[in-house]
Amino acid sequence: MSTLKVDAIRHNNATSDAITTAADGTCTAKITGMTGGGALSHRNLIINGAMNVAQRGQVTGLGHASGGAGGGFGGPDRFQFNSNYSIVTMSQSTDVPSGQGFSKSLKLDVTTAGGDSNADTYTQIDYRFEGQELTRLKYGTSDAETTTISFWIKSPKAGTHWVRLYGDELSHSGGGAAFISRKYTVSSANTWQKVTLSFPGFTTDGFNNDNTLGMRISIYFAQGSAYSSGTAQADDGGWLNWGDVNDRARNTVGQVNCFDSTSNDIFITGLQFEVGDTATSFEHRSLGDELARCQRYCVQYNSNNANRDYIMPAKVSDGDDAYTAWQTPVATRTTYPTISVSNASHLCLAYGDGHTNSPINFSSRDNTAANPYSSINFLNFDLNSSVLTAGDMVFLAFSNNTTGGYIRFEWEL
Repeated sequence: MSTLKVDAIRHNNATSDAITTAADGTCTAKITGMTGGGALSHRNLIINGAMNVAQRGQVTGLGHASGGAGGGFGGPDRFQFNSNYSIVTMSQSTDVPSGQGFSKSLKLDVTTAGGDSNADTYTQIDYRFEGQELTRLKYGTSDAETTTISFWIKSPKAGTHWVRLYGDELSHSGGGAAFISRKYTVSSANTWQKVTLSFPGFTTDGFNNDNTLGMRISIYFAQGSAYSSGTAQADDGGWLNWGDVNDRARNTVGQVNCFDSTSNDIFITGLQFEVGDTATSFEHRSLGDELARCQRYCVQYNSNNANRDYIMPAKVSDGDDAYTAWQTPVATRTTYPTISVSNASHLCLAYGDGHTNSPINFSSRDNTAANPYSSINFLNFDLNSSVLTAGDMVFLAFSNNTTGGYIRFEWEL
């Protein structure tokens, strides 16, 4: 092993040093970019890639076992399971790769096996981007950026696995949406392994600069023959060209079936998507930062199973109706939320020393016209009985001794 000893490094035509070394073994560097156009900070376009935020907690029954579309969110925020012939429990786990700085992972526990049991079977985890998050990729121009995905996976099966970029807003010359897939090989089952894959930029079309769905990353675990019976381009692991989504037979050629048994578990963490052809070290962000980013898409309040926890104040408009102008923690992706409640009886309107017993129905009103960046949501709480007095202030609250109670507001893509 040899050592190059210099005091400084400078380009031939430069008038100052790019790197200056010090006697204590450190250096001072003038850095303007990283890895082919990457940034020094905010490199990772993925929210919650370390899987630290899990507002929904464990969710069972995600997917579908009879050929219908099925899926949903569970465990770590921002990651959606999709399958039409398998069902999982999705949760946050403490099983992580050793020595990598991660404390949480996303876990898929197969509860109904299926995998590739039908030609049209699909089984995957999706991460979805707003179009305006991706304009920095310069797609639709000759300067379209190369991107790199890196993550850790613990798969129950050794063999070929696939990852796909699906451009929902990208039009391919073949007439459908554009996609590109890359394969990797899991060398040992049930063992943590790091994966790094690079994708060329798409020069034909670009993303809309808005809050609609621009592109999704799909990590596959099983695929039917309709998606895997073709001949993949550059099947030796080289570049795969962007193609027309209608050419789906070459999407995931050779994908192993990770969903053939209910004994199978899959773990993923450290997911990073960045500009450049080289994977940089994972960008760890604070829990508060990641939570705020997640709350653009989901805000969930949970009961503590004992007390009547107050959620938000409201004003009574008549005997069976109340309303509030609720300020969300951050500006949400859209104004109208999808509202989910563990059970209508888990919530009440509390006033003084009393509370309502009737189940509560919810509705919301759009505030986009007032301010497209507003974090104010107008919510109505409707009861089935007239027990309130118009003009009084009340609180939306969890009923006493509510087990597993929650109210969830979603603005997901």
